[in-house]
Amino acid sequence: MKRIAMGWVALVIAGLIAPFLVYPVFVMKVLCFALFACAFNLLLGYTGLLSFGHAAFLGSAGYIAGHTIKVLGFPPELGILAGTATAAVLGYVFGSLAIRRSGIYFAMITLALAQMVFFLALQMPFTGGEDGLQGVPRGMLFGVIDLRETMNMYYFVFAVFMIGFWIIYRAVHSPFGQVLKAIRENEPRAISLGYAVDKYKLLAFVLSAALSGLAGATKTLVFQLASLTDVHWHMSGEVVLMTLLGGMGTVFGPVVGAAVVMTLQNYGAEIGEWVTVLTGAIFVVCVLAFRRGIVGELAALFPVRKP
Repeated sequence: MKRIAMGWVALVIAGLIAPFLVYPVFVMKVLCFALFACAFNLLLGYTGLLSFGHAAFLGSAGYIAGHTIKVLGFPPELGILAGTATAAVLGYVFGSLAIRRSGIYFAMITLALAQMVFFLALQMPFTGGEDGLQGVPRGMLFGVIDLRETMNMYYFVFAVFMIGFWIIYRAVHSPFGQVLKAIRENEPRAISLGYAVDKYKLLAFVLSAALSGLAGATKTLVFQLASLTDVHWHMSGEVVLMTLLGGMGTVFGPVVGAAVVMTLQNYGAEIGEWVTVLTGAIFVVCVLAFRRGIVGELAALFPVRKP
């Protein structure tokens, strides 16, 4: 518990001072993807379900949030809620179909459904096609706070991240989270104990989708853009990389993984396409030598001593 408390304090302090040390827009990008990775980790790390379609939730929420704010005139908070709700509904539909299978079949179903969302995003007129949905206004938060000011926007994004992160933390440290871990470790045993496994998996899927949507809607507000990149299958692969690199099944692992991947992409842009080779090499080394991820290996190096 002491280590967890220290982690929370470090996270809050780092979030408060980060925009004074690093370019705020970059930190906002890291926070959005960190929330996305944490939401994905809830499904993979704690439930044992590998989804290759999570980009559908990130991107669809971004498009809906952008459209409701830009075209329908919603305030930013309602636009984000609309995007999150859309991702949750989509997650229910995807989950209801996908949880009927397991393993690679589950992963392939999520990928196929996500590709359908990508096709819709490419063809539907309100998305802007290959140009994306551009010029989304940030607006006034609650009619009072001007999100066009970078620092106001940053602390709003940080607040959204902390809320999402806290929801995930409470979920995995609750009886519900313990059942998810039981399903991950031994699903037949969980069934024999009387748990409605499919209902738990569906609830985890919907919660993960909703929080992924929250990340996507917030990202659209930050960059004032929703694009096809957010719904592409490559984005689903990226979130797997972030989760495994930081530490699957750990609380803070996906945050670290997202920070590492975003830093490599941002500051490694000077080397062009080689940045993908560098990222891939780091991933291979991590999988072969540090299978528990960065945070998992650190936790193993410094175990908690029980009194």
